[in-house]
Amino acid sequence: QVQFVESGGGLVQTGGSLRLSCVASGFTFSLYTMSWYRQAPGKEREWVGLISNGGRSTNYADSVKGRFIISRDNTKRKVCLQMNSLKPDATAMNYCNKHIARASWGQGTQVTVSS
Repeated sequence: QVQFVESGGGLVQTGGSLRLSCVASGFTFSLYTMSWYRQAPGKEREWVGLISNGGRSTNYADSVKGRFIISRDNTKRKVCLQMNSLKPDATAMNYCNKHIARASWGQGTQVTVSS
């Protein structure tokens, strides 16, 4: 059974930083490109960025490019999202998942950015 456990969220002021983590299980993690997604209150879930299976390639939504960094450790089945220069519009529940063939969502981790 595929599972994702996200952590690291919290309350931060505008301009601050947070580092989110996601530990995956139930599939061969090292074979899959992984993505982060977020869902703000009252909005659709949106894609934030991805990292290739080997970690050599990343791509980001324009809204976070230059401020967010995705990394992964295949030995720990973990993918991380470093969020810098946070803005209030980053207030959202954050999730990781496979970039394709997405599985059921985890519980997510809440990020709240105060102005």
